[in-house]
Amino acid sequence: MAQHFLLSAEARTLTLGSVFRMGDDEAHQIFCKMRWPETDGKAVCPKCGCAETYDIKTRRRFKCMACHHQFSVTSGTIFASRKLSFTTLLAAIVMFVHGAKGKAALHVSRDLDVQYKTAFVLTHKLREAMALEFAGRKLSGTVEVDGAYFGGYVKPANEKKDRKDRRLLEHRTGKRQSVIIMRERRGRSLAFVAASEAAGAPSVLANVEHDTMLIADESTAWERFHARHETLRVNHSQRYNDRGVTTNQAESFFSRLRRAEIGVHHHVAGPYLQSYATEMTWREDNRRVSNGTQTVMVTEAALACRPSRQWKGYWQRRAA
Repeated sequence: MAQHFLLSAEARTLTLGSVFRMGDDEAHQIFCKMRWPETDGKAVCPKCGCAETYDIKTRRRFKCMACHHQFSVTSGTIFASRKLSFTTLLAAIVMFVHGAKGKAALHVSRDLDVQYKTAFVLTHKLREAMALEFAGRKLSGTVEVDGAYFGGYVKPANEKKDRKDRRLLEHRTGKRQSVIIMRERRGRSLAFVAASEAAGAPSVLANVEHDTMLIADESTAWERFHARHETLRVNHSQRYNDRGVTTNQAESFFSRLRRAEIGVHHHVAGPYLQSYATEMTWREDNRRVSNGTQTVMVTEAALACRPSRQWKGYWQRRAA
């Protein structure tokens, strides 16, 4: 019997202990090599692009010899103005990557001995960096499409006679939204959030190539697919697999997202649902990549991402 990839040695190429043993100087060099791989970690001025710089070692900063601009390895990135040490920052990324169903900010806060606010903003910045992988992505081939409701919670009334069926449109509060997932057969994924499946259908059509075959369930929200694409449907009230016509891969994504919502984060607020859906999409697409490579991917994406407009000054209410 073949061994599952996640249980093999190839899946474990980086440990949290090795990060803490390396020290802050070595962690700083790793960040430099990830940000400036073309110069093997030699600093390049983000203002004028000049490669002639020198180190201010006492402050871990660099100065450009052309424009005299001073900068650090995190200047102009999503980690700009960071206060955490490079060892702690790298450890936080490793911890975040290691969570199969995500990592709670409270867990990160306790393990790294930082404030919950720090962990909350940092993990959301990493999710924002992950989203760069999906910019401009369009799916093709055979694509499964499905939707499910996540986020928000309304505590039912104590008396049964006072309770309302929140599944009915007139009783919805707007806190719960539909996550629409599109998954290529044995390929890439794309998730987005809409008020309902019907509201998300146009986004599905806008993010697939013209010759794509779509597979969906019996929901009337997907009726418009037939006019634009070859579409196969499976009636889940009768069966889940109709001679190969199935949305099981889309359903497997929802199982990961549902476990993250219930078992890891316990609550997902509506405004942040897209971030969590994007994170789970990234984890699904890279589930057969070693943890060391995943760490490099997330770190490089974060260093390539501009300072966050949403999360900069979030707790001071200065976010855009």
